Amino acid sequence: MIDIDQSRLKQHCEQLCSTIRPAESAELEAARQYVIQELENSGWEVERHHFQAQDSMLTSLSGQNLIARHPQLNPQNKPRFCVGAHLDTRPESPGADDNTSAVATLLELGRLLPLSQELSNKWALELVAFDLEENGMLGGAEHARLHQQQQTDLRGMVSLEMLGYCDSTPGSQTLPRELIGLYPDTGDFIAIVGNQNSTTLIAAFQQGMEKVNGLPVEILQVPQNGEMLQATRLSDHSPFWDAGYPAVMITDTSFLRNPHYHQPTDTVDTLDFEFLTKVAQGSLEATKLILQGGY
Repeated sequence: MIDIDQSRLKQHCEQLCSTIRPAESAELEAARQYVIQELENSGWEVERHHFQAQDSMLTSLSGQNLIARHPQLNPQNKPRFCVGAHLDTRPESPGADDNTSAVATLLELGRLLPLSQELSNKWALELVAFDLEENGMLGGAEHARLHQQQQTDLRGMVSLEMLGYCDSTPGSQTLPRELIGLYPDTGDFIAIVGNQNSTTLIAAFQQGMEKVNGLPVEILQVPQNGEMLQATRLSDHSPFWDAGYPAVMITDTSFLRNPHYHQPTDTVDTLDFEFLTKVAQGSLEATKLILQGGY
């Protein structure tokens, strides 16, 4: 097993959280440059995909998704799988958990996946750093549209969304009313959330995550693309649900656990790097399983 490097996760988080990086800001562009450099250092070819979008208030915004492909992990005429994390933050928050923890994980996946000799490359992989997630999942919507337009054989995607907050205190995990009693009330697990079209993808990610000792894993499958439980739609996977693709969100459950959500206090010192390392390791193992044999 190739191991995630905890010190690298921390280094990425500290670097990216040194500034707040909201939509269209110079700080976000600096973060893009950092992500591009790290991925290119690991052998990935990174495309800047520019797009225009409107938020719910009909404000026009300019975005850039970073789409990375690796020569060893991009076999031609094979089905494609997407792993993504949003790079932007809210204007008031450095976004250590939301969503730097996931971007750091994405960079570690980018470093380690090309080194894995066990991959048979049955599927092609792309890594995506999404933009404008905090403005309404606009980067995810653009990328789903792009795959539909290009008629890609996209078999699924995973959105890494807040992976680094853990609280082992009983009662630290709140739950939507519909889920009380069905899930733990201690915030020390990682959640895999999928919709009605994502049964096999949920199982594949669960299998990979459960390879990691000491990482509690919970799964939630929602009907109707999560419309009846809106908290399950709050990441870049939901536009893929709406477009008919299998997709899952990997999450520490966000505001249901983390009191620093969308606050100035969402800083690196609130992250649990032991927990984040386990989640990143599980994400690595799950992605390897998917690329080896599909689902």
